[in-house]
Amino acid sequence: MREITLSQAVNEALAEEMRRDPTTFVIGEDVAEAGTPFKVLSGLVEEFGTERVIDTPIAEPGFMGMAVGAAMTGARPIVDLMFGDFIFLIMDQLCNQAAKTHYMSGGKLNVPLVLRTNLGATRRSAAQHSQSLQALVAHIPGLKVAMPSSAYEAKGLMKTAIRDNNPVVIFEDKLMYQDKAPVPEEEYLIPFGVANVKREGTDITLIATSSMVQVAEKAAEILAGEGISAEVIDPRTIVPLDEKTLLDSVRKTSRAIVIDEGHQSYGVTAEIASRLNEKAFYHLDAPVLRMGAMDVPVPFSPALEDVTVPTPDTVAANARKLCAGEMIHAA
Repeated sequence: MREITLSQAVNEALAEEMRRDPTTFVIGEDVAEAGTPFKVLSGLVEEFGTERVIDTPIAEPGFMGMAVGAAMTGARPIVDLMFGDFIFLIMDQLCNQAAKTHYMSGGKLNVPLVLRTNLGATRRSAAQHSQSLQALVAHIPGLKVAMPSSAYEAKGLMKTAIRDNNPVVIFEDKLMYQDKAPVPEEEYLIPFGVANVKREGTDITLIATSSMVQVAEKAAEILAGEGISAEVIDPRTIVPLDEKTLLDSVRKTSRAIVIDEGHQSYGVTAEIASRLNEKAFYHLDAPVLRMGAMDVPVPFSPALEDVTVPTPDTVAANARKLCAGEMIHAA
């Protein structure tokens, strides 16, 4: 099977769906001539023209509102939000309009819209361009939230998102755009709410999202060298969440760490850990541990930024303690 980058996978998914459905279009800042700052959309405007790959002014609330209206009236817009940090600018259009329209219309209207944006620190982009804000939108009923961990997931989840009749937010890790993975040439879709067991194990479950899946896999390799068998699971979507796969794993291993790059307090790790504690309590030999980013604005200093997010070594260290029966106090 060929290997392509996550950037190429997203580009392929968009192109294939735009060829399949003429009502699909892309709108956002620098999506046409520039191909976005990460060059993910390069080449699309040459094939589909500026009527379907639409450059906008720097006016996120405006073009998000236009996309919501277009989705309500029969189109399938894909909104490109240059950085996930800018999601604060479009929260009314996304959370009060797109997420609620189907319910407020008694099911008469749908908003088949995709918001693709990014997350992730350690790119030296400072506090306003390094946040991981997936928990904010996961909190809002009516929105689906996908978090691809590789090129394979990025393409399959994007195609599923575009065909969904509900608003979907996809967060891509900006450090992973050049990471390669095997991706089939033939068409495929990845269903929402179906987790992927990346590595089977018996001693501890590591549940990780987005780029933290790679962190968990590296931690599992470290632990394997010490005789500890770690199961690694990628939920793929946090809304809907595949509870059954997560619970089945935790009931088998009796220990779990949940790893996400969002801030630890009130975040994705807390939600998943809470569900495991509620529904697998009597199978647990230790409390479910959360590992997220420090509760501080992401620093610009490389030395400081690198210690704000989980690493393979810190995940392995906590897993080692859990398996040894040591009590760990979450930061």
